[in-house]
Amino acid sequence: MRQLDENSHVLPNPHTFAGIFTAVSTLGEYYSFTGKQAHCLAFKLSYLNDVFVGSSLLNMYCKAGGHHLVDARKMFDEMPERNSVSWTTMISGYASQRLAKEAVGVFRMMLWEQGRGQDYVNEFVFTSVLSAIALPEFTPVGKQIHGLSLKNGFLWNVSVANATVTMYAKCGSLDDACRVFELSSEKNSITWSALITGYAQNGDCEKALKLFSQMHFCGMNPSEYTLVGVINACSDFDALSEGKQVHGYLLKLGFEPQMYILTALVDMYAKCGNVSDARRGFDYLKEPDIVLWTSMIAGYVKNGDNENAMGMYCRMLVEGVVPNELTMASVLKACSSLAALEQGKQIHAHIVKHGLSLEVPIGSALSTMYAKSGSLHDGNLVFRRMPVRDLVSWNSMMSGLSQNGRGTEALELFEEMLLEGTRPDYVTFVNILSGCSHMGLVERGQNIFKMMSDEFGIEPRLEHFACMVDMFGRAGKLYEAKEFIESAANHVDHGLCLWRILLSACRNYRNYKLGAYAGEKLMELGSQESSAYVLLSSIYSALGRLEDVERVRRLMNLRGVSKEPGCSWIELKSQFHVFVVGDQLHPQIIDIREELWRLRKQMKDEGYKPDLDPCLELGVIMD
Repeated sequence: MRQLDENSHVLPNPHTFAGIFTAVSTLGEYYSFTGKQAHCLAFKLSYLNDVFVGSSLLNMYCKAGGHHLVDARKMFDEMPERNSVSWTTMISGYASQRLAKEAVGVFRMMLWEQGRGQDYVNEFVFTSVLSAIALPEFTPVGKQIHGLSLKNGFLWNVSVANATVTMYAKCGSLDDACRVFELSSEKNSITWSALITGYAQNGDCEKALKLFSQMHFCGMNPSEYTLVGVINACSDFDALSEGKQVHGYLLKLGFEPQMYILTALVDMYAKCGNVSDARRGFDYLKEPDIVLWTSMIAGYVKNGDNENAMGMYCRMLVEGVVPNELTMASVLKACSSLAALEQGKQIHAHIVKHGLSLEVPIGSALSTMYAKSGSLHDGNLVFRRMPVRDLVSWNSMMSGLSQNGRGTEALELFEEMLLEGTRPDYVTFVNILSGCSHMGLVERGQNIFKMMSDEFGIEPRLEHFACMVDMFGRAGKLYEAKEFIESAANHVDHGLCLWRILLSACRNYRNYKLGAYAGEKLMELGSQESSAYVLLSSIYSALGRLEDVERVRRLMNLRGVSKEPGCSWIELKSQFHVFVVGDQLHPQIIDIREELWRLRKQMKDEGYKPDLDPCLELGVIMD
């Protein structure tokens, strides 16, 4: 039309521009330059004063999102006339970018204009502004808007009711969301989906599943969004059986081929430990996206199959898929579990290469990897360079310091964390008590154990009691450990764990009498760990009580307890070498045995005499 303009004198009118701006808004940011050209022509022809042209142009900039919202707001402020569409469009533009403060600000301007005799309020305005509120700090504002919609009679509109339920659910006010849901006279699949998803996202997955069952019995067919929310609830609740039922149900409804349904299913199976089914769903897709790759890698890591997690990551890179922050965090967890420092360094290089920052979760996972691999200097460098440190980051560094025998530094880091205003959790105290245990700081550990409940209101768990028993045991205060275990019976169901720690400490200090007492306690409680039986047998052997040795062995056989073979591994030249007791499969086993015999002969020739601990000897024999 523009090319024919010179000859036919056909000029675009306001309706033409309204159509062009609407077309550009549906085509995305790629056509934003075309939209700006049309904007210039509309300005030249003085059509921007038309409220329909202005509203269409405003919609175009809002749909483009990002930095175009600045252009949208400028256009909105310069409009000589606004209607309800203009106000709704501007509020929706801010809502789509989760800019709640700005959206509420425009809504307040609209109410002020309405107070001057204008009537802009409708169901679309309320739906738009309510959808912008998604954070707990905006809950009071959301309640005011809820009250206003009720006062104006719009809450009975199903879209406004749905937006209100969604708003409360996103803000974590599930009781309010449930009340609005129950009072809603006309519920559709979106209403049910909003509350189900709200329960799932706020960790109440059991209620989400019950609500979905109730929805089914009410005869309401779910939408794909409802099913995604239910599948996510099964993932978080570790409800594999229910997840399989939902899978069968959505298959019956014909939803399985949809990409986001398949993605949620793969994530559910992976998180619930059924990695084989997750992998089948993953392989079914011809071109999985980054979300699916990340779900599979995270699933392998969660289920302890870190080697396959690393293999999936390498395959992802070969296929040209660019990782995101969650992918890298999962891969770093795999490196941490494998103590694979060299591979972790390579992942760190990939993080730098892809321009990912050290913010949470990458910074936290990276510092954890270095700390667990013993590279505390690099871990501390990453930790100090993080722009924001969350509690997980602090805990990771304290754990690394404690495990590597630097308990004093862990305590100093704990004091620094408190000074910065970060509140510790139960994991923090496990790390600190472990550090005190390794450093022999018994009195300091006792004070921290008391501080946990007195100052921070954290009830001690089994892990904390275990740290205290280990602390007494390492310091040789075995009878104090025994008294502590017996006093702990009133606070925690400790049983096997604490007596096993004491038994090990008695073996180390050769207090066989108390060790026998601790071992018999384990036998009474029906321990299924072979180490307890081996230790108790070795103690009785050291005491010369051979009839008790035979009794413990018979009890071990009667209960079907078998000795797990010892296993160790070492990384050399980017290759892992695994050794299992009695295993002859290593390709260099002959050379290794020859070198061990040579070293044994050299030690014997130089006069080395081994420490003949009968407990250790019996443990080796039973291996």
